[in-house]
Amino acid sequence: MVDMEVCEITCSPEETQAVAASLVRVLMNKPGVRGTSTIVALRGDLGAGKTVFVKGAAMALGVRETVRSPTFVVERRYPLPEGAAWRTLVHIDAYRLESEDELYALGWEQVATDPGNLIMIEWPGQVGFGVPERAVWVDIEHLDEKTRQITIDGATYGA
Repeated sequence: MVDMEVCEITCSPEETQAVAASLVRVLMNKPGVRGTSTIVALRGDLGAGKTVFVKGAAMALGVRETVRSPTFVVERRYPLPEGAAWRTLVHIDAYRLESEDELYALGWEQVATDPGNLIMIEWPGQVGFGVPERAVWVDIEHLDEKTRQITIDGATYGA
């Protein structure tokens, strides 16, 4: 395990996306636990920039389609280009879920154990213990209209 914490202050959506791209590059070199997906759990208030963060990760991975919040559909999947570190970017918004049982009803066990998936889940607190401790935990704090503090718990980068 890597015992560190990364803290960045960003002043624009583009800077937030750059932090996400940087995290993706780190994770490419530190794959998930053998036989499992790589999970990034995004915490922050409404409007903090969680979906902006996912957009930055998607751009860094070569996703060409528009990345939108999956609030009403709960999950969106984006196939990644040939040669990417993962096959699929799975973007989940758990805001409307009320328990880990609802997450499991969406096929979470299969998604979370597929090493070809990079999962970015917004509102992980909504699903209790559904998100494993091995996830990379990212906190996005809304400091003012343009400024965000992004804290990445590097202790969960373990492979």
